[in-house]
Amino acid sequence: MFIGVVGKPNIGKSTFFKAATLAEVEIANYPFATIKPNHAVGYVRIECVDKEFDKQCNPRFGYCSKGIRFVPVDMMDVAGLVPGAHEGLGMGNQFLDDLRQADVLIHVIDIAGSTNDKGEPVEALSYDPAEDIKFLEKEIDMWYIGILKKGWEKFARQVQQEKSKVARALAKQLSGLKVSEVMVEGAIKKLNLDPENPVKWTEEDLMNLATHLRRITKPMIIAANKVDIPGADENYNKIKDQFPDYIIVPCSAESELALREAAKHNLIEYDPGDSDFKILMPDKLNEKQTKALEFIRENVLKKFNGTGVQQVLDESIFNLLKYFAVFPGGVNKLEDSDGNVLPDCFLMPENTTALDFAYKLHSDFGNNFIRAIDVKTKMTVGKEHKLKHRDVVEIISGK
Repeated sequence: MFIGVVGKPNIGKSTFFKAATLAEVEIANYPFATIKPNHAVGYVRIECVDKEFDKQCNPRFGYCSKGIRFVPVDMMDVAGLVPGAHEGLGMGNQFLDDLRQADVLIHVIDIAGSTNDKGEPVEALSYDPAEDIKFLEKEIDMWYIGILKKGWEKFARQVQQEKSKVARALAKQLSGLKVSEVMVEGAIKKLNLDPENPVKWTEEDLMNLATHLRRITKPMIIAANKVDIPGADENYNKIKDQFPDYIIVPCSAESELALREAAKHNLIEYDPGDSDFKILMPDKLNEKQTKALEFIRENVLKKFNGTGVQQVLDESIFNLLKYFAVFPGGVNKLEDSDGNVLPDCFLMPENTTALDFAYKLHSDFGNNFIRAIDVKTKMTVGKEHKLKHRDVVEIISGK
């Protein structure tokens, strides 16, 4: 899966990205510091299953710390978006094109209201962050409608004359946005559109269709950044009430980055998502660094139970996309051929069956599937058995 980190310029988007990935990216206090998209690996956090087997796991990808497994996910930080991006303003065309393959969007906003609509620094609390949520929705909707309407009249007439299935034709046209035929069929039904007469669909019908498909294919979570600035928490509470349909997480990307850098240099003990840290080498910290860490502890970690950065990633995958973690393993052997214990952990979509998981591991396992075993309970399950979060599954196949 693919997470896109989006937002207007200069609101801490690249800081959030670096805090989540520790990738080397440019962070600057001016608009459009990010021009080309940055790719890196972030991690979602789950409770590992190794302790249930009295083992110590050896992840092939990601890592495990104190019983917490960090599973890798692909992330991309794209150029900042400004109003009018769908018309090419700012880095708009590039921004939108970079987002085509994203499965979920993390929209980073300046909840302190210290950045105006152009990405320019202003006095804290002088700008309404609600405007950023509205404008980004509009820009992506307009991007979708632009693609949908391209040659629409000719397209609609041809579909009707040839008596083609409009959902299939639209899915093909919008496949670059990860739109499927099933999604289009569902949208047509929900919006009460006549699938036999697409030429009669109005401008409003097309706009509603574009918005519906955008919400399905590019679900969005709000990272309310800079919540550590005085007064920002009041904005956060207002935004939560104003946009009840969104998951909105208070966060401080700068705090998370500071903690991760300190942990990287063994100055503190801290894992992403922790609600506190332990200073390991106080003699290596100067007075300024000590005060900064105490500020983070008192004004971010204690107040919000974390910096919010890890929570945003976890909510994106497990809540918005509704993925869950499954471990391959055996009833009699949890190790691979190299002796690594529970080396793999896969993030699987909602309603994944034992057969789906077999195909995920290898096409031969799926093609020659016999049965699966729930390693925790040692119960045999069939191919239609739906898996759940933190299952450990052994696949028995004929090959």
